[in-house]
Amino acid sequence: MTNRRGFLAKGLFSLPFLSLTNAFGQTKAVKKPIVISTWDSGIPVNEAAMEILKNPTGRALDAVEKGANNIEDAINCCVGLGGNPDREGKVTLDACIMDEKMNCGGVAFMENIKHPISVARKVMEDTPHVLLVGDGARQFAIEKGFKVEEDKLSTDAENAYKNWLQKSEYKPVKNIELEQNKAMQKGKGPFAPQMLENGEFNHDTMALLALDHSGNLSGACTTSGMGFKMRGRVGDSPIIGAGLYVDNEVGACTGSGQGEEVIRIAGAAMVVEFMRQGKSPEAACKMAVERLVKINPKKAKDFQVGLIALNKNGEYGAYAVNPGFVFTVTTAPGNGKIIKAKSHFS
Repeated sequence: MTNRRGFLAKGLFSLPFLSLTNAFGQTKAVKKPIVISTWDSGIPVNEAAMEILKNPTGRALDAVEKGANNIEDAINCCVGLGGNPDREGKVTLDACIMDEKMNCGGVAFMENIKHPISVARKVMEDTPHVLLVGDGARQFAIEKGFKVEEDKLSTDAENAYKNWLQKSEYKPVKNIELEQNKAMQKGKGPFAPQMLENGEFNHDTMALLALDHSGNLSGACTTSGMGFKMRGRVGDSPIIGAGLYVDNEVGACTGSGQGEEVIRIAGAAMVVEFMRQGKSPEAACKMAVERLVKINPKKAKDFQVGLIALNKNGEYGAYAVNPGFVFTVTTAPGNGKIIKAKSHFS
């Protein structure tokens, strides 16, 4: 009996562009290694990943884990234990990882563990499951030798939480370019993640994709989630097919932004399927964003979602709902560059 994967391999995937050739049957030159990641904070993240990939035997899976660890170690509003807490004042972390063989693992609503991406990899490699959550994820991490960190907010997160408590409400940014101009004036750099109306950073995700010398893809996604979220809230970041998807025959996708919206369309998997049909990474991201916006165009003006994609040729692209989303591309140590993504509303 022909299964779905076999059918696709014999059908859609047998088309010339899906066998990595152009219309004349000539093989395209594959650009590798390469790492792409969300936001301008991807510069050091990609550099850490490239430390693995500069070695001809370096594996994309190891690279994305190391890149994610880099930002999990930093004091960041939206990733790791230094991130903004939920409305109860607790920091909870989500992450997932996926390799070239469609192995995948994730953790969600996990507390007091510094490197959720590494725990996600252990879920992938050492359990029959894909996703562990809450106390179960934490206990699993402890059993695997991960240290339990002190239950204390970072200084930045504590200040942000105190400011939030004054109104105790969440509102997505309505004018992202305006907020970014404010960030520039405050010396926060040329680009900034989505922020609350009071100027505090809201939610963001560090997500990255890599293609190694062997032509294999992997991806990782890690976050502390939406700042001041309801207790127990989980977005798209730890969910395979929503926040991250890798198909080594075609390409990979991940992203950042309001996870609830990405979940609605299984965003990452959708982008990979569009690439399977022959769309470029940017075109595939655009089609998924347009699908999302179509659900409620008026609502879409008030939130941000940015998607990035990388195909087997090392071609990359991105697209966002609103202006302001940027991503980072690195092809060799020290040459990372920040690219402003196109958007539906411009």
